[in-house]
Amino acid sequence: MFKVLIAEDEEMIRKGLRYTFDWNKADCIVVGEACNGIEGIEKIKELDPDILIVDINMPIMNGITMIQNSKEEFSYSAIVLSGYDEFDLAKQAIHLGVMEYLLKPVDNNQLFEALEKAKKQIIKSKYYKISEIKSRELIKFDVLQGDFIRDVHKSSKCVSQMVDYVKESYHKKISIQDLVDILCMSSTHLNQKFKQETSFTFNDYVNRYRINMAINIMKTGKGKIYTIAMDVGFKDYRYFINVFKKYTNCLPSDFIEYFRE
Repeated sequence: MFKVLIAEDEEMIRKGLRYTFDWNKADCIVVGEACNGIEGIEKIKELDPDILIVDINMPIMNGITMIQNSKEEFSYSAIVLSGYDEFDLAKQAIHLGVMEYLLKPVDNNQLFEALEKAKKQIIKSKYYKISEIKSRELIKFDVLQGDFIRDVHKSSKCVSQMVDYVKESYHKKISIQDLVDILCMSSTHLNQKFKQETSFTFNDYVNRYRINMAINIMKTGKGKIYTIAMDVGFKDYRYFINVFKKYTNCLPSDFIEYFRE
């Protein structure tokens, strides 16, 4: 079934959508609710919905901004709800690639048709992304290997210790400063030596190693994006998404979906 998140500030409308519409018939399940855009983004992060039904005009953060702030990081199809006097905002939503916008009060038949379109969009998007991942042979799960995991036995003792430190402590907050006292060398000298022998700066190596560990977790099918980010040492899940995309050219959600398939 397709997971649906409803973001609507009017409780009567929100509850009405959740409990009066035949979601089973639409092959959908409502996994959560939000009453404003800020809460909506948190729910997207937590629940990773396939379809977002969002009120265009909500307090704290409206539906347009909510979509703008989450669309690049998460894969979902959006259906926007609007009033008659909000057509300009609805046009903005269309430019953001929303699947459909519906006028309130929501007609059940129109909602069903919108959900069918959204489901087709999600299926097409997932197929494309999975095909894209396969075409890059990421199925081998060694996208970061090659230069990333070098033969540390050929490295100096100093660099080998630095690599071992990353392997042991990647899940915590670490920096090259942690190694200054341990190895009795300046951070500048350590960075120069590390880059000379690995071709990476220390920080780049740490990020690469963390992303590699994240991929290994994703292979198991366990965890959500934000929990995986925390597990591999990223305290800011948005930063994690940016770093992940930098090294793989894919979103974490693409990998997770691939492993589910």
